[in-house]
Amino acid sequence: MKEDFSKYNPEGSVLRKVQLRLLDMLIAVDTICRKNEIPYWIEYGTLLGAVRHGGFIPWDDDIDIAVMEKDYKRLRCALIKELPEQFVFQDTTTDPYAFFYYGRVRDTKSYCYYPRFAKLKQQGLWLDIFRYTPYVSHRFRNLVDFLFRRAYHEKNHYGDVEYNSSIRKSVNKVIAYMIYPFTWAAKEFIEWLGKKTNSQQLTRWDSHPRAIYKASNIFPLTEIEFEGHMFFAPGNWHEHLTGIYGDYMKVPPPEKREQILDMNLVKFY
Repeated sequence: MKEDFSKYNPEGSVLRKVQLRLLDMLIAVDTICRKNEIPYWIEYGTLLGAVRHGGFIPWDDDIDIAVMEKDYKRLRCALIKELPEQFVFQDTTTDPYAFFYYGRVRDTKSYCYYPRFAKLKQQGLWLDIFRYTPYVSHRFRNLVDFLFRRAYHEKNHYGDVEYNSSIRKSVNKVIAYMIYPFTWAAKEFIEWLGKKTNSQQLTRWDSHPRAIYKASNIFPLTEIEFEGHMFFAPGNWHEHLTGIYGDYMKVPPPEKREQILDMNLVKFY
């Protein structure tokens, strides 16, 4: 018997309202990307939802897209200038407490409590924008990412919201500032070598090291239906999703259907 997933996000539920607001954000970003000819694609659970459910994974409460690193700054500028008034762009250039190494579009007409984001200027629902780049040497990349991620987070105030101990915060921050220039240089070298060798392997810093990304599975892009709208997706989305999730059509058991947000703490304005 086919499982009825509508119990997770029935019309009028808080989760469904969250999903529809996120959809508005994705439509706005898609419009700006098409206008400015910036290639992007829906990614992770958003892509999985499009393939497996024709829209949101019923219990999902966020949106993910990706762009190549070379297009990220152009996209950032376009979003800052052209997003509808209700939405704002957020990364370390617009918010000092945005410790993550990717961009976000935030909704200013909602609020969703999440402890690690307590000091961010905007705390509404969000759409994540991940940055992909060619690289070489998976093992070396994982080592550099391990160190770079921690240094980058601490440099951008991660410890100020994560740690209660002032001593721990201070020690971690000092170490982060000491190793950050070296980890940044190593990251840049890996990216340079990836571009120089025309590597088909792609990575995103501050990510899941086991995931396999190949440029040949992503480009050329195609379009896929998501919640009744067409958005860009990896050209070979089957291989792309298989590299990330394995048997992606297998629905996880109920105890593993997790949400990021507590729906009881989400507010709309």
